[in-house]
Amino acid sequence: MSALSDHAENLILNFLMTSGTATRPTAWYVALYTVAPSDAGGGTEVSGNGYSRQTVAWDTATGTGGTTDNTGAVSFTATGGNFGTIVAIGIHDASSGGNLLWHGALSANKTVNDGDTLEFAAGAIDLTIA
Repeated sequence: MSALSDHAENLILNFLMTSGTATRPTAWYVALYTVAPSDAGGGTEVSGNGYSRQTVAWDTATGTGGTTDNTGAVSFTATGGNFGTIVAIGIHDASSGGNLLWHGALSANKTVNDGDTLEFAAGAIDLTIA
């Protein structure tokens, strides 16, 4: 994904560079967006029609790439209506509300209509700090 949110940037800086505390998230959730968020948040997250953020787990980062990937598939299925055209995803620290941690555009927009499933295979969501 392309960008850390302002919230995540502050967590990292406080953890690495100060004696202050930084509370680590205990769970992570993938969210779908029809209008992309920015570092400050915002955007338009999908709602209704069977949508909910999906939990995701991450591989341990190793080597020199500063990258981690999702360990399992993450799926969203529209039921009872359309999600619309998905342009971006976000990683949040709560199943609703909470804080945006990462955000990034899809490599290609995906229209999700009633009955369609959008799935990200294991290893398809990459988070990189470079």
